[in-house]
Amino acid sequence: MHELNCKISDGLWDALHDHMRASGEPLRHIIATAIAQHLDLTHRTLFQVSTSSALVEGVYQGAVTVGLLRRHGNLGLGTFEMLDGEMVVVDGDFYQVKSDGSVHSVGDSILTPFAAVTQFEPDASGDLDDCPNLAALTARFDTMRGSQNVFYALRVDGRFDHILTRAMCKTEEGVPLAQAASTQPEFEFDDIDGTLVGFWSPEYAKAFNVPGYHLHFISADRKHGGHLLQCRGVNLKLQMETEANVQVALPETEDFLKADLAKDPTAALKFAENERK
Repeated sequence: MHELNCKISDGLWDALHDHMRASGEPLRHIIATAIAQHLDLTHRTLFQVSTSSALVEGVYQGAVTVGLLRRHGNLGLGTFEMLDGEMVVVDGDFYQVKSDGSVHSVGDSILTPFAAVTQFEPDASGDLDDCPNLAALTARFDTMRGSQNVFYALRVDGRFDHILTRAMCKTEEGVPLAQAASTQPEFEFDDIDGTLVGFWSPEYAKAFNVPGYHLHFISADRKHGGHLLQCRGVNLKLQMETEANVQVALPETEDFLKADLAKDPTAALKFAENERK
């Protein structure tokens, strides 16, 4: 993070404070957002394609290209058209982890039905000397989060003693997510360097995002990855960014427009996202 010092007119100063009092926004956020808009940049914005409810109902038709996602973020996750594997976005590079375990770099023309990305600039960091399981990792992030009501982008780097992931299989349109997830292949890796990327979302967001922690893994050699189910490691480096804005791009595809999205997706998301006990 960098510090900016400058002189402004009394009139502009008064206008800034009037806006701050009226909106409740911190002064630094108002200024940073104004600069980002002037430069046509996103600032602490989670950019999302479609909703978790649509994915639960089997809306898998591609709605947005990776090229568009690339303009909105350098870190994130998602899936691909027809639920064809897991998306991992790290350092501006987009990868597809397929159901056979292979990892491929993704071009701009590839379509996604659901994804979330951000221009990652961490505002908090920490270490986790001993991580016996995923619960310990998320508990450490809990101590870094300042609120239950905003979104956070997350990154973890280090060497993992054990990683358990899964990757969705290509699935026909309309097949519910829970049914598709019942046959997902799982992959185990030991003594592997890599990166976890993802988000923490508030409970109230369950209609359009995965509530709680949602993480994907990519190995340092970019040969292994997937949706994270479990992990164990030592001396992990944690980074976090508080998202000040959320932008959702709703698909205009026929299947999305006609889907019944009124159902509560909680149970289906829990089944699809978590480790089988």
